[in-house]
Amino acid sequence: MKFISLQENLKKGLSIVGHATTKNINLPILNNILIRVEGGNIELTGTNLEIGIKHQLRGKVETDGEFTVEAKLISEYVGLLNSGEKVKLEEKDGELKVESGNYKTKIKGESAKEFPLIPTIPDNDYYLFDINDFKRALAVVVFAVSTSENRVELTGVMFNFNGKNLSLAATDSYRLAEKEVKIKNNRENQEQKVIVPAKTVQELLRILNTFDSEDLGDNEIKVCISDNQILFIFDSVSLISRVINGRYPDYKQIIPSKSQTEVVVGRQELVRAVKAAALFSKTGINDTTLLFSKNKIIVSAFSGASGESQAEVEAELKGVDNEITINYRYLLDGLNNISSDRVELRLMNNTTPCLIKPEKEDDYLYIVMPIRQ
Repeated sequence: MKFISLQENLKKGLSIVGHATTKNINLPILNNILIRVEGGNIELTGTNLEIGIKHQLRGKVETDGEFTVEAKLISEYVGLLNSGEKVKLEEKDGELKVESGNYKTKIKGESAKEFPLIPTIPDNDYYLFDINDFKRALAVVVFAVSTSENRVELTGVMFNFNGKNLSLAATDSYRLAEKEVKIKNNRENQEQKVIVPAKTVQELLRILNTFDSEDLGDNEIKVCISDNQILFIFDSVSLISRVINGRYPDYKQIIPSKSQTEVVVGRQELVRAVKAAALFSKTGINDTTLLFSKNKIIVSAFSGASGESQAEVEAELKGVDNEITINYRYLLDGLNNISSDRVELRLMNNTTPCLIKPEKEDDYLYIVMPIRQ
């Protein structure tokens, strides 16, 4: 195996796949990145057996072959080489020779035969999305997943493909985020549901964020599904992951269909008022009360230990005066993941969930459960 690549291309490729590697005492090969050169292509692969990531590296091929080296070591070494320089890599006698400018090194590695096989899914049957819309949709729901392993299905994001749209949902049973994103290719009458681990979604977002928008070529991402795997393909990257086996709760049941009070308010003004009141909420409870009355929202909190705070925010109110006490952290999470300047809050009473959405937009909603007094 022998090839040449630019330092910045190699550095980026190693960063993309290196995050999938893991320290495993029983299977030390999982510390390594697989470098495979075949048919004029250079491919880097990393896996932790839950996720597998492949990256097609740009470079000039001299001879084919494959070899594995420790991900952390090669990534750190290549990162220290001069940007813009060509890097020559050659596998010889169980070592990877790396040369760039006046830098030369030999990295001991292991045979590619020991490297685990990455599952494959046929990529000719896929859902197609605008990549920036897809990235934004993932980002505004994944924060709401559960971190508790007690209900493993809640540790993932629900992907519901329903013909023209993909509904993404995440909940930890205290709050819920749902976002719809359009499917670009015609998939009429095809409905599929899978639960994708939050770690997979976070890893996908991390990789997407390493690309500038203009770097992403045709600005599309393909999603392919099999019985227990999901595959994402974009630009030079493919990421495959297991899906979570389990039954996702019918969260549609808790989305309020009616409301007695609807309020439209400036998002940043409400965020500032909530943060000010939150300084005086009870530790561990994070309780903050919102009082909707006479075209304003009064945000307040009280703590016997620190004192009390109250802030008024002008708002447009329809319906009856109302009140709810909620966890300010959950409320801020929702507000911070809405990009519009104004938000709409809908409420039935102080024992039902509060619904928050961007004003005049129906493709995103966020629900927070009340704190029972």
